Amino acid sequence: MPNLALYRKYRPQSFSEVIGQDHVVQTLRNAVEGNLLSHAYLFSGPRGSGKTTLARILAKAVNCKSPKKGEPDNTCDYCLEIGQGRALDFVEIDAASNRGIDEIRDLKEGIRFAPARLKYKVFVIDEAHQLTKEASNALLKTLEEPPSHAIFILATTEANRMISTIVSRCQRFDFRKLSIKEIVGRLKSVAEKEKAKIDNMALEILAAHAGGSFRDAESLLDRVLTFHQDGNTIGVVELQELLGIVDINILASLVDLLLEKKTAEAVNFLNTNLEKGMDPQEFAKNLVEYLRRILILKFNDEITNIIAPGFTKEQQEKLGEQTKSIEGKFLTTALKLFMEAERDMKYADIVQLPLELAIVESCMGGRG
Repeated sequence: MPNLALYRKYRPQSFSEVIGQDHVVQTLRNAVEGNLLSHAYLFSGPRGSGKTTLARILAKAVNCKSPKKGEPDNTCDYCLEIGQGRALDFVEIDAASNRGIDEIRDLKEGIRFAPARLKYKVFVIDEAHQLTKEASNALLKTLEEPPSHAIFILATTEANRMISTIVSRCQRFDFRKLSIKEIVGRLKSVAEKEKAKIDNMALEILAAHAGGSFRDAESLLDRVLTFHQDGNTIGVVELQELLGIVDINILASLVDLLLEKKTAEAVNFLNTNLEKGMDPQEFAKNLVEYLRRILILKFNDEITNIIAPGFTKEQQEKLGEQTKSIEGKFLTTALKLFMEAERDMKYADIVQLPLELAIVESCMGGRG
């Protein structure tokens, strides 16, 4: 058996296994159970939130020989064929690489014929916003007069880029980013199944680093488990070293130097850490996120546990102290400067130069 990536190995196979999208899951399950299916669905939301996973589950549910309360049984021939990618009547199209009129014309030709084996032909179009204007218009015509045996599921991360006439012909579901708590809970389950030991703080840092995408979180966990196969417990230090995640204490120390306007010390502090192997791009990203936390806490200092997952008690206290001492104009100026630096680093000949300039300008700009 090939070694599957964790996100494929533990992909949810039924509605009940999907986390974080209860509003979508309940509606789809009810639609299947009550035979209230739409001919077209639009799944919109951030990457890694479960759009294509739910599309596959829905395809199984509507075709399952023995569905139970709207759930696919995952044991009948039809469920197995769809799950294994062998069903001729289940078609997935990646619009990022198949975005032209010819692909949609082929799809329209295939729709005309009745399903070869399943009850419904299900067409999943991923990244649907990337279809060309001509392809979108051709798809629109199909959605206006679809055959009764066809179901379309359009998935997109940018619904605003799709033509409004297509959106209006679909039953739309907006997916949300997963919370840290939801991701940590599922990662614990995956780690247990893999017989891996990883402490809770490390899982929280990993989940926070995934940016609300469970797929990204599983990919990060995959890297960690592949590297650490000695059976020892994986802690925060090991996680930070492997994934290049910047230590919170380093970020806090740099912010202190910025607040004290110690320009030379701040620049030297940055370069000293870069010489130790710290990724400058990752540092910039983490610093912007750290300053963002301060900005949010400036308006509500009672949500430290929510806004700073993976922080120790001491680190949360430090974050609180800096939030109280930093002034609004200085904070917003620094945030803008380091956001620009993160962007400019991609094109800079000296990669840390935009960061150094941001430090100098932050110190010169004062606290407002």
